[in-house]
Amino acid sequence: MSYTIWFSGLSGSGKTTLSRNTFISLKSAGLKVELIDGDIVRSNFSQELSFTKRDRDINVKRIGFLSHLLNKHGVVSVVAAISPYADTRAMNRRLIDNYIEVFCDCPLDVVAARDPKGLYKRALAGEIQNFTGVSDPYEPPEAPEIHVRTDRETIAQSTDKVESYLIKHGILPCKCTRSDADHYIGEELAWRQRLHKLGFLSRLDECFIYEGSLRDEHTE
Repeated sequence: MSYTIWFSGLSGSGKTTLSRNTFISLKSAGLKVELIDGDIVRSNFSQELSFTKRDRDINVKRIGFLSHLLNKHGVVSVVAAISPYADTRAMNRRLIDNYIEVFCDCPLDVVAARDPKGLYKRALAGEIQNFTGVSDPYEPPEAPEIHVRTDRETIAQSTDKVESYLIKHGILPCKCTRSDADHYIGEELAWRQRLHKLGFLSRLDECFIYEGSLRDEHTE
């Protein structure tokens, strides 16, 4: 039985960090798992889409269908995508048999303060349209399986909350060790470097960390 673990929340809420910690834990436990980044899907499969509600929904549905296919073939899907609209998330929940929603909850003022690229500042100034949390809504999940408060919790606490849920429900057999984490961080970086060299990534993701600040640069 395979699962989709879907991290949803505002840009800067910690989705990238926590989803990758979860990916490392699952991988180190010997499970078949893929990490799906909303921005990478957009840049490689959804280049024609804008950031209107319709186009955001299309991209999120595509990620949902990809996760469904991975699960069908015995692969756990770990997703990091804003996925701001409740009806689209509900559609994916209906499609995916074993769907676990992780709500990365963080107030707008905190994610705006974390913003390393100044996107929130530009959005608040009206320079960026359809920006989730500013000029576009984010509809918080009402009943997520896992609710992390990344403004109040450390990375370790939020990661532990996710892992504890997965262990309790028999998805993750045990917590990974630091040596396991280091091994798979190296493996992931090598994979991303190869994609970057082949032109699939416009830049190497600077946010690939196991320990460090809770931040991500998603616009998806």
